[in-house]
Amino acid sequence: MRKINRIAIFASGSGSNAVKMLEFFKNSNQIEVGLLLTNNKDAGVLEKTKDTVEQVIITNEEAKDGDYLKSIMHNHNIDYIVLAGYLRKIPDSLIQAFPKEIINIHPALLPKYGGKGMYGMNVHKAVHDNKEKETGITIHLVNEEYDKGKVLAQYKIRVSPDDTPEEIQKKVLKIEHEYFSQVVESYILNG
Repeated sequence: MRKINRIAIFASGSGSNAVKMLEFFKNSNQIEVGLLLTNNKDAGVLEKTKDTVEQVIITNEEAKDGDYLKSIMHNHNIDYIVLAGYLRKIPDSLIQAFPKEIINIHPALLPKYGGKGMYGMNVHKAVHDNKEKETGITIHLVNEEYDKGKVLAQYKIRVSPDDTPEEIQKKVLKIEHEYFSQVVESYILNG
């Protein structure tokens, strides 16, 4: 019998990517979402996913404790971790325990607009302020440096000088929803 790969989704906010991923893998016989972890007790993702996946809420202090996070992953038989708007740095010891199994999505075309502090609207404002003609998403593995892990996929979209940062965000979110789960599936099943 084929092994089911279990994913933990880490999220800090509204959770639209987490919801899309739960829907995507709902009927899969090879991959299942076994856990949703958040560092924000008020995150919108909790309400949106309360009936579909087991949830664990941690503090920001606990988010720094790699051994604690490893024990949660072990206790839930997690094989892969997917970061979907998780706004905490992953501790080195957790990365060492999952060296090629932590996948992140970034709302820009790395290496542009990556690094500490470059997330969410900060990225879209920077794209807008620099009058970029294109932006997109990067899906990558996580290593010890922000946004420096091996790139698994990038998808580009055109942006106009008339686009506001909020309009850029909507365009980027649309392709996140379209491609993120597919890339995660392909990576887990095909390496």
